Formats: sequence, C-alpha cells, structure tokens
Amino acid sequence: MTQPTPIRRARAQQPELLGAALTAAARGWHVHPLRPGGKGSALHGERACPLIGVCTKGHVKWEQRATTDPDRIRIAWSTGAFNVGIATGPSGLVVVDLDVPKEKSGKDSSDAPSGATSFAALCEHAGVPWPATYTVRTPSGGMHLYFQSPPGVRLPCTAKSVAPNVDTRAWGGNIVAAGSTTAAGTYEAADGTPAVTLPGWLLQRLQTAPKPAVAPAPLLIPGQATRRAEVALERETARVRNAPEGQRHDLLLKRTIAIGRFVVWGEITRDVVEQAFGAAGEAAGLPAAECRSTIHDALAYSARTCRARETA
Repeated sequence: MTQPTPIRRARAQQPELLGAALTAAARGWHVHPLRPGGKGSALHGERACPLIGVCTKGHVKWEQRATTDPDRIRIAWSTGAFNVGIATGPSGLVVVDLDVPKEKSGKDSSDAPSGATSFAALCEHAGVPWPATYTVRTPSGGMHLYFQSPPGVRLPCTAKSVAPNVDTRAWGGNIVAAGSTTAAGTYEAADGTPAVTLPGWLLQRLQTAPKPAVAPAPLLIPGQATRRAEVALERETARVRNAPEGQRHDLLLKRTIAIGRFVVWGEITRDVVEQAFGAAGEAAGLPAAECRSTIHDALAYSARTCRARETA
C-alpha cells in the first residue's frame, strides 16, 4: 500500500486543526498558528517583519496578533496545516504545565518527581483536592491544567520555581492547544469541563514565587577571546536569555551554532561558550540538561560545517 506523503498528511489534518483553532477561540482563547507539526510560532518575527498590514506602524508580536475572530482564523488556517497556539495572557488564562522528568542517557529516569506528583503534593499541603478544570494531556504524558486568571491580576510565566517540573504560562506565555500534533503524538483534551478560576492558594504561591535569576555570561579572561568573538557572544547570549516561550530551544541551538565558528577559528574557547550559553539557556527557563545537550549538538554541527576563516 502506498504510504501518504507528508504533504497529503498535512492536508488531511488541515480541517481538524482549523476546527481545533475555532473551538479554542469559541472558549474566548486567543489563538495563533504554530509551525506544522511543531510548537514554535508560524508568524514572522521582528527581524523578518515586512512592516505591512497589522505591522504597518511597527512589528506586532504573536501575543498581540493572536485572535478569537473566526474569519481571521479561517483565513490563517486555509494556508497550511498549522498547529494551534494559545496566547495565555490575552486569553485571561493561567495554564499549569506538569512535565514528566526527562530520561538520563536514555536509561534511568530523572530523580526529580513528575510535575503531577509535585502538584498533587501542593494540593495536599493546601488541604484541597486536585482541581477539576479543563485539562489537556500532552504527547509526553504531561498535563496542562487551564485556569481563568482572577480579575485585575496580571501574572508572569514561571519555570520550575513553583515546584519540580511545574511551569506556568500566563502573560508572555504560549501553550499548545488540544488537537495539535507533533512527531511525539497529539495533544488531547482529557477533561473538557470549563476552566475554573485560579484557586486562591495557587494564586498566592505564584505571586510569591521567586523569579529566576538572570545569570550574565561569565567574565572573559583577557586573551581568551578576540574582541569580535566577545561582542558576538554577549549579543547572542542576550538573545537566548530573552527568548520568548516556544522559541527558547530553537534560539539556543541556532545562536550557539552562530558562535561555534569562533570556536573553530580559535578566537574563543569552547568552555567559555558552553558556560555562557548554559547560563543564558537556564535563565530563559530551559532545564540544565537540555541546555547542555543542545549546546553540545550545536558546537558539533559548527565543527562539521564551518568554513575556513579566510573564506567566511
């Protein structure tokens, strides 16, 4: 039997993904297209902004371009099989992201408890049952718990500061909606009940959660790097530290590759680059293990593909 091509599969998914976007919008949630099969925004970024349409007076970010307008949604999803992203801030949502521990070396699981275990412990400590609210099961086995933000409250996102493997998405955050599909599987609604208001005990914890420290790049010892490598490293690590949700991993990979050529050319040491990007990635909210793996892959790619300095 002939296997369907990726293009045919994408076309087959297009009506379902449009339906998922319209369903989310009908709940009052502001949606925007994500890359087909991915989690990153499909909308253009600031550097590629054509400064036309809604961006005529300046680049408008995805959080502001997300919409509940059915007509705009139909137009957007008519051009591709886009996954569905929900801009949590404009939607008045606080989404609790319960992750599962990543495996160590493909063998033993992480020593950290799962997000669900951590959240259950928080509920027990607060003396309340697990809240019944709109819930999405992720392909990795994690969960997204949706809550309505209390009126007049504007919360930021958090990363691992509430409890192990517990993140939250609010203003500045993006969450992948039910019905979206990645290579790992499909995001499925496990509980379709309406999102309830964020419990008071959790609101208090989020309002007092410590903000992750923004660690600067380590100071360079004179002679460790050329001036242009030093300037490039400072610029690119700053971009990673300020990466928006959904683009952190991609930016860490690409910006490390960009700096990797200076390592190949002997203008900066590998360990300085690893430390700088590791600190930047963790400051952006990525797990340390993911940072190390991504940086290793990026520098290996640079070593394989970098042109000689004389021809660059």
